Amino acid sequence: GLIKGVQYDSQHHAKNEDGQKLIPDVVINLPEGKHIIVDSKVSLTAYHKYCSETEKDIADGHLKDHLNAVRARVKELSDKNYYDLSGLNSLEYVLMFMPIEGAFSIASHENHGLVESALKSNVIIVTPTTLLLALRTIENIWRYEAQSQNAQLIATKAGQLYDKFVGFVSDVENVG
Repeated sequence: GLIKGVQYDSQHHAKNEDGQKLIPDVVINLPEGKHIIVDSKVSLTAYHKYCSETEKDIADGHLKDHLNAVRARVKELSDKNYYDLSGLNSLEYVLMFMPIEGAFSIASHENHGLVESALKSNVIIVTPTTLLLALRTIENIWRYEAQSQNAQLIATKAGQLYDKFVGFVSDVENVG
């Protein structure tokens, strides 16, 4: 329901305070000039190997690699400080998109503090389900913003119409 170029942009180019060029995957525009950053570059290679492996010891090694990859990505996103990018007024959180629910599920199951640790690092891990929920919420925010702007426009036009009627009535009374 969001419109590209209006309510979100993909592959937005921006520079941080050090002049380093960063390209978040998606920047979602919020009313009042605010933004939400979504990054989806999470490596799922180890997760794929874990799911494909039949030998438990080797699978356990791949699972550890998957957990390390997720933790490393959280740290990397936290270190990027996307909220300091010039031209953006981002929340202090970045949404880290994991496209496979199972990859997030196993990571959070095996590392119970993963979500809390990510939150402390200003990273919110989202999956297709939770991202859709967040996007629906953002869509509603935009809808309410549009309704508010329409209501203000209606009030302004009604005020102008009232002023015209008052002027008309005054002119008719003067004519007698």
